[in-house]
Amino acid sequence: MANKVEVKELLDAGVHFGHLTRRWNPNMAPYIYMERNGIHIINLYKSAAKMQEAGEALNKIASSGRKILFVATKKQAKEIVAEHAAKANMPYITERWPGGMLTNFITIRKAVKKMASIDRMKKDGTFNTLSKKERLQVDRLRAKLEKNLGSISEMSRLPSALFVVDITREHIAVKEAQKLNIPIFAMVDTNSDPREVEYVIPSNDDASKSIDKVVSYMAESIIAGLSERKSNKDAKEDNKEEKADKAPKVAKAKKSDDKVEAPSKETEDKKETKAEVEAPSKDADDKKATKEAKAKVEVPSTDAEDKKAMKEAKEDVKLESKKETKAKAADSTEEKK
Repeated sequence: MANKVEVKELLDAGVHFGHLTRRWNPNMAPYIYMERNGIHIINLYKSAAKMQEAGEALNKIASSGRKILFVATKKQAKEIVAEHAAKANMPYITERWPGGMLTNFITIRKAVKKMASIDRMKKDGTFNTLSKKERLQVDRLRAKLEKNLGSISEMSRLPSALFVVDITREHIAVKEAQKLNIPIFAMVDTNSDPREVEYVIPSNDDASKSIDKVVSYMAESIIAGLSERKSNKDAKEDNKEEKADKAPKVAKAKKSDDKVEAPSKETEDKKETKAEVEAPSKDADDKKATKEAKAKVEVPSTDAEDKKAMKEAKEDVKLESKKETKAKAADSTEEKK
């Protein structure tokens, strides 16, 4: 499970700062708290609720062993995204988005294989047989491929999800993901259209502190999912080993004892004691109840106003579709005429 998001931490990171009011997208209205000095202020309770929702979804994807591609080509986001994605052992694009990265993935894989073939040439000595000019050209090609596609060299198949910083800048990546029905998680500022994204995180996508706060939270939830997957694998392997150890003992017992013996009183007593041990005690029920009560508490503070605000933030936001907005605009123009 993803950690709880504190609204105060988001406030300190400047997640609430939106764009100028004249540059806003009307579809972001449900996520805007107020306007101050010509700038829109994002509702941080909505941001916290959406971050938690996105974190839980990414946790599930990571625990199932699938890949999440991080996309951020902004100057202020490049290093942050690269660092956190590398920690979570996930692929990322921080240079120019290569056209057809998802829709023409086979060609991209060929370019990655080209990089691997150059490395093989250097290992087996065929690289030294080339002329000086050819070696220089190959080195330049290798450096270019490493810069653009080095971070996705281990991605052998299409990602199961995309995490995007600034969907207006990365509109090509968003369109490609939509064509292939890949779910998109994104930091959406007040100048963007939230209808393009499945998991909206209303937040400031320009400040490095804000980007670091959101991306680090997503990376942590992915790492938690990967650790869960690893622990489950280890548990399965241990069970297999135990079964393998028990199997030969059972076979020997069958060979030695051809007759079926009636169960003794001692074995029956043991069974009864086991049943008593396995039956959940009142203390266990109390612990479960306290755990459920803790899980229900999703409010960052105990204040009544904060509780109310968090409940409102959790409610689903109904956005108009593009067809509906166009129809409304057409009706209004007809009325004016």
